[in-house]
Amino acid sequence: MPAQPLTGIRVLDLSRILAGPWCSQQLADLGAEVIKIERPNEGDDTRRWGPPWLAGTTEAAYYLSANRGKQSVTIDMATLEGQELLHELVKHCDVVLENFKVGGLKKYHLDYASLKALKPDLIYCSITGFGQDGPYAQRAGYDFMIQGMGGLMSLTGKPDAEGGEPVKVGVAFVDIFTGLYAANAIMAALFQRERTRQGTYIDLALLDVQVGVLANQALNYLTSGNVPKRLGNAHPNIVPYQAFATQDGHIILAVGNDAQFKRFCEVAGQPELGTDARFATNALRVENRLILIPIIQQLMAQHTTDQWLQLLETVGVPCGPINTLDRVFADPQVQHRGLEVHYAHPLVDEVKLVSNPIRFDGEALNAPNPPPLLGEHTTEVLERLLKLDHEQLTALKAKQVI
Repeated sequence: MPAQPLTGIRVLDLSRILAGPWCSQQLADLGAEVIKIERPNEGDDTRRWGPPWLAGTTEAAYYLSANRGKQSVTIDMATLEGQELLHELVKHCDVVLENFKVGGLKKYHLDYASLKALKPDLIYCSITGFGQDGPYAQRAGYDFMIQGMGGLMSLTGKPDAEGGEPVKVGVAFVDIFTGLYAANAIMAALFQRERTRQGTYIDLALLDVQVGVLANQALNYLTSGNVPKRLGNAHPNIVPYQAFATQDGHIILAVGNDAQFKRFCEVAGQPELGTDARFATNALRVENRLILIPIIQQLMAQHTTDQWLQLLETVGVPCGPINTLDRVFADPQVQHRGLEVHYAHPLVDEVKLVSNPIRFDGEALNAPNPPPLLGEHTTEVLERLLKLDHEQLTALKAKQVI
């Protein structure tokens, strides 16, 4: 059994879609008990975001990607009885996670002020598009639009000169990063609570996260005042560091220093390039990018992708293929690291998921249970934590509160 460092921490998860569930899945993988609150008969919207579906079921692959290890409890928070149930559950929890619009939970008395009164040391994490204040605070925010507003799409895609246009990243980059920042913040707040015995309100915004992870490109702009442009697969600060066409496909060449560049030139049969005064340092190669790249393009077209991989790996020049996902999961390194994991599932023999990449003492941290069915744990959780009996549960079900 792998280490579970968050064992004993209980999370009331009011979030849905991706950013919040990605955060709570991370916490579940680390050992926290995550109680996922869903609407009766409907549940998390992503349960219906298919196809594809888990074979023979109505469980969407999208939902399965972000909900491992949780307990699904159905409660209608729009009802007074539902709000009372949630208030009682909060008293047994360390963390509340939500991604409603700003002020959206106040009418249900599930906002931070209301819940802090019930549990003063509560850690409450809100995820919104634009944060709790500012001129955009009331606007809804979605990953795609935030990639545009936050500058990422201005950096992604082929240059204008090549007829390109801005494109988004192929996965919900901002949602996933926000989920990871939220998990980090929650764990920091838990650590702080150990010292101060005080709760914390965490305000996370998708736009803040997108700007925050612009990394070197943000500093390229802030340092120089020059607005970065789209470079396709090229790198603004390193050359050669991009994809190149080979005889039969493409390869990524990622030369990170001058010694690697010289070794590349030698195996490419052009050792003089490595000592050429125009290309001797990375700064010079960046300055003379438009001269150097066409030369490398001609060289790369002389061999197949596999031939280049063998030549470059032999001399320690970083490179790699551009794999489709079938090749990713067939890759011997991916298989060796156990990144595809199989779980028993109540509706089918098994469900295939992607492993958490964190390893503690050589073992991956994956929650022991698959993504739950809608309402799978309602009765068990309400009996265990709130001590509700069969008659009380039956009455709540009859009113469609749970």
